[in-house]
Amino acid sequence: MPPKGKQFGKRNRPPRIRVPNQERALFTVDASRFIGIIQRLSLTGGSAILAKGPIPPGTTGEMSLSTVFGKVTAHIEFLHAGADGVPLAQAFRFVAMDDTSTQRFEAAAKQMENAGFSDVEEKEDSLGDLAASSLSKLRDSIRRLSGALSTGRSAGAKH
Repeated sequence: MPPKGKQFGKRNRPPRIRVPNQERALFTVDASRFIGIIQRLSLTGGSAILAKGPIPPGTTGEMSLSTVFGKVTAHIEFLHAGADGVPLAQAFRFVAMDDTSTQRFEAAAKQMENAGFSDVEEKEDSLGDLAASSLSKLRDSIRRLSGALSTGRSAGAKH
């Protein structure tokens, strides 16, 4: 969870993680409990496809999610439906999470991010790094093309 008072705008949005293996979470709204399949998560919320269907935006509830680090429980607020371009997916944000759940959730999110499920791509450190990478790709392409031309000439000379 971000420290209180810290707001994430579009530019500083935390990485979103594509959740693998159709992980399920238990959602509770009022006294009603239902399952949702988590689509994406971030340190501030996520999206899920809910078995009950869309929940009115602004509705609060609770989410329980099992991770390899233990059970995570959070108070959430449901946001808009159609999250991530999936009509049945509904966005939610974390309102509150106890310290133990926060530690477990952050550890699980970091593990999924390190496993390559994050939507953040590594950025080149500088213009020089970008240029060096581009030149390296160009050099490799020229070598492959040159090798293909050489092979074609050698095959043609044998006939």
